[in-house]
Parts: sequence; structure tokens; C-alpha cells
Amino acid sequence: MKRIILLTLGIYSGIVSAQDKSNFVKENFYKIDTNIVMRDGIKLKTIIYIPKDENEKYPFLIERTPYSAGPYGDSIFANRIGPNPNLMKEKYVFVYQDVRGRYMSEGMNLEVTPYLSIKKNNKDVDESSDTYDAVEWLVKNIKNNNGRAGLYGISYPGFYATASLPNAHPAIKAVSPQAPVTDEFIGDDANHNGAFFLLDNFSFMNYFGKERNGPVKNYGAEIFDYKTEDAYDFFLKLGPLKNTQSAKYYNNRSYIWNEYLLHDTYDDYWKARNIRPYLKNIQPAVMVIGGWFDAEDLYGAINTYQAIEKQNPANKNNFVMGPWTHGAWAGADWTKFATYDFGNNTSKYFQDSLETSFFNFYLKDKGAFKAAKATVFETGTNKWKKYNVWPPKASVATAFYLQANKKLKSLKPSIVNSYDEYVSDPADPVPYTKAVLGNRNNEYMAEDQRFAAERKDVVLFETNILNEDVTLAGKIIADLQVSISTTDADFVVKLIDVLPANESTPSNTPKGMIMQGLQRLVRAEVMRGKFRESFSTPKAFVPNKITNVKFDLNDVAHTFKKGHKIMIQIQSSWFPLVDRNPQKFMRIPDANENDFQKATIRIYHDKQNASKIILPVIKN
Repeated sequence: MKRIILLTLGIYSGIVSAQDKSNFVKENFYKIDTNIVMRDGIKLKTIIYIPKDENEKYPFLIERTPYSAGPYGDSIFANRIGPNPNLMKEKYVFVYQDVRGRYMSEGMNLEVTPYLSIKKNNKDVDESSDTYDAVEWLVKNIKNNNGRAGLYGISYPGFYATASLPNAHPAIKAVSPQAPVTDEFIGDDANHNGAFFLLDNFSFMNYFGKERNGPVKNYGAEIFDYKTEDAYDFFLKLGPLKNTQSAKYYNNRSYIWNEYLLHDTYDDYWKARNIRPYLKNIQPAVMVIGGWFDAEDLYGAINTYQAIEKQNPANKNNFVMGPWTHGAWAGADWTKFATYDFGNNTSKYFQDSLETSFFNFYLKDKGAFKAAKATVFETGTNKWKKYNVWPPKASVATAFYLQANKKLKSLKPSIVNSYDEYVSDPADPVPYTKAVLGNRNNEYMAEDQRFAAERKDVVLFETNILNEDVTLAGKIIADLQVSISTTDADFVVKLIDVLPANESTPSNTPKGMIMQGLQRLVRAEVMRGKFRESFSTPKAFVPNKITNVKFDLNDVAHTFKKGHKIMIQIQSSWFPLVDRNPQKFMRIPDANENDFQKATIRIYHDKQNASKIILPVIKN
């Protein structure tokens, strides 16, 4: 799954939908297939669609991508161009470029190319300089342009959009990073809080991580054959992470996979790939897009926006979060997801009211763009909310304390020596989903958690039935007091909305799903325990010593309605979404099967050791 889900939406220029028989693009645009030379001499393949109507001058709308800028050739046209159909019909000069080292571009591709703040000569290049050089060439060589350019992109292309912002070319006036890859050790794609996301990356890098010898139109077959109908069973039998490098699988044939396994702490490799510190003195208008159910880059959207906002208080910086999976806002219809019915087509609302007006206003001086600083969809109530700051000022960090007898209350516990205990067994890890699937269950971020609540290695705490609505908007913090019998362990914390027995059933509810008492996941995150004090310098646990484990969960906008309950679940595996922790302090990519061991884990909730979840409650 991972970023490949974008391809199923057909939102890249190179993907021609068999269902779309329209000749609109060919009838209304000329096409140029060319190479643009970068300052170091490397040629980047660039596909350009130019409106045939020459009655006005047009701005550029650019996507830089590692997924192929094709179809290649002057005579083969994509059926859809641009980020949405409205903008395609508005007519821009649409530009698609293979980034350095991918598909038909020359050079070497680096995973989330590090930004070079100091460039001493023309050999010092990065995605920012490549974007600058591409825009410079376009403005000078494409006739009938109005001297303005905008960039957009989802996921990896979202990162390349972000990378255009530092020292941006003066012609760049509007940029929309959408689900941008931002920090792959802390919260995007590869790792979350140091825990490796095995399931997605194993399948994704099998095609994306394949190496090449020079420009290619097609990378050909995947690195290895991988087919299974039961990912949980497959990865359990695969064994330790090091077995992915066996002759049957990667066998050191993917430089990115090699890098992932080599760099198991937040070292210079990962730090160099965090572009946020360089998002300063930003001149173009920015609109960052993300989805609450984005399993790949929810972190990236939230934290890219916040980095720009903090370091550029005067910049025109907007934030949009909808009830979307990865890239779903680019599809034709997004009205329902999992057991949710949102009551309206949220992707159409975004495309019509926000994305189209954003680019039209800043690139064409057309219409107005009057969006709020933050336009956020609130799940639970199915309402779009507009805020002049995110998180909203009315959001108050409110502690809910874990209690004995599986209770969750706003009062600190008063009893002594109170804890819940479970045994975490790497040979029997907690599954991340109830579904038996070969690929990732794309609905797991809204899935019913009753399957997990029934396990002995999952502990839960819940409020009484709510007497009034409780609305959250902002960051969630897990603040746990724990002890473990070994030297390392993972901690997965899940925030859950428990529905009452009389809750109505949406029309899209899967057949056989019992909504009554549904434990619908709202937000969840994992923390690899050894990184509790530092992502760069891991630290072993002292066995059986009470230790604080505190970490952030991603932001949320959700209302727990009157009659519902708020539940917290805690566990120490989330398999095979996340790789197994051997529960022994060590370099996990080097672990052997005999390194994996059971751990007895205690979650404390007493007067001296009060574990809590801190929720961003809206106070009216």
C-alpha cells in the first residue's frame, strides 16, 4: 500500500484511466516532451501541456514526481492533467517533471533529498535548486506565459512541493504540499517514533526501491515475488527483520531498503531529510492539505503546516484537513469511509471551494481566496470548521487519568500501588486489524477495536457514558508510567469512540457489522520505548523499574457525542503494521529469532504514578 495508493486514484499525469474516454486534453492542449538542463548539467525529463487558446497568458502549474511524468512522447496524451478537473478546464500550462534519478531523468535519486542551505558551486544541488532551474527555464522558453508558477503534489510529490519553498524562484506564487513526506523517522512512512512500519514499506519498496542503470520509461518487474492472502501469517513466518535481506527477498538490491535498516536511530541520515528547519522566509502563498485517515503522511501535513506557521508568521499559510485517506481529496467522490457517512462529497467541496480558488487567485488574479487559516473537518459531527489558528485557541490540554477497574476520569487517582499488567509475546503479537488481508487494511484507522479489547495483552480504560458532547481539536499526548521485565518494549496508545447500543447504522456499514457498542478508532500511535528520552540516543529500560514514557499522537478534530464513551487502549505490538520489538535493548535490524522474548508490562495508575492521556478539549 503505502504511497502506491495514489496510483489507484489515477491522479498522476502518467496514469490514463480506461474509464475516461474524453479527448479534452488532446483537443485543448499542445504537448511538449523535453529535457531541462539543471545547473550541474543533469537533464530532467519534463512533459509540458500548453493551452491551444492563445487569447490570454497562462501561469504554470507544476508537479515534480518520482512516479513518472509520462506518458512520454509528443503525441501520447494523458486523459487527465492538473490536480483536479476544474483546474484542467480553467487551463494552465501544466508541467510534469521526473525528479532527479527517477524514470527518464538523469542523475541519482536520494530518498527525500536533503536540503543544502549552503551551495558553494553548481555541483551543490537539491530539489530546491532543481525546482528553481526548472521554473527559470519554463518562464524563459515557453511562450505566452504570465510569469507565475504554482506547485502541488501528494506524498512524495508533496515533499517536492515543499522543497520548492526555501529560496523559491520569484515566479513561484502558490504552493500546495499535500500529505507531504516530512520526517520519516518521527512520523511519516518509514517509522513512527522510531518504530519501523514493516507492512507498508516491505511491499512499497519492492517496486519503488528498485535500482536502475540510467533513465528508463518502465522499471520492469518488482525486485522479488511477493503474494500473500494473510500478511500477519506471512510476516510472522518471515521472522526477524534481517530476514528481509535473504536471497529470496531484498538481498541488498534496494539502496533505500538498505538505508532504512542501517539507520535505526535518528542519526544524521534522518536529520538531513527533515526539511522543516529550512522553511523560513517563505514568499509564496501556501496551502497544506492532509487527511485524518491518512495512514502514510498525516504527520507530514500537520507538521509541515506548523513549521511554516511558526517560522513565517506573516506568510499566507493555510491548512486544510478533511476526513480523507492518502490522497482521497483528489478523487471524484469521498462521501463515506469505513463505518462513517460524512453526509456530503468532501473531495468535491475541497476541489471546488479551496484548491481551485487558491491557484486561480494567486496565479491568475481570478476571483477571491478567503479561506480561513485552518479549514478542518470534524468527525463525529460531520461539520467543516473554520479557525483563525490551529490548534484553536479554545482548545485546552485536559488530562484524563487511567484508573483502577478500567476507568478513565478527569480526577487524579488517590489510591496507592495500582496497575494493570499484561504479557507481551513477540510470538503472538497483537494484530493491527481484524481483517485477514495480504495488503494493508486501508480502513484500520477507523476500525472497530473490539477484536483487540478481547485480548489479554491489551488493557483498556473508558469514561462513564458522556452527559454532553466532548469536542477535541489539536494534539493528543500519552503520558504513561510503566515498568517492563525486560530492557525494551513498544507502546501503542489508541483513542477510541465507543458508540452506544442505539446508534444508527450508516448505509455503507459492511454487511454483518454490528454497530452497537462499536469501538471506533479515532487516533493511534506507537512509541518504541528505547527512544522515550531521545530519538538519537536510545536508552535501555531498567527491568521492573517504574519509568515515564511520554509521546505525542497526531492531531485530531473529533466530537464524542452525548451517550458515547471515550476509551483508551494500550498494547505493545501492532503487527505487522509495525515490526516486532524483540523486547531486548539492541539494534533490531540485527536481531535473531532467539533474541525475541516475552515481557511483563505494567501500566501504573496510582497516586504516585499516575498515567494519563492529555486531550485537546474545546472549552466554550
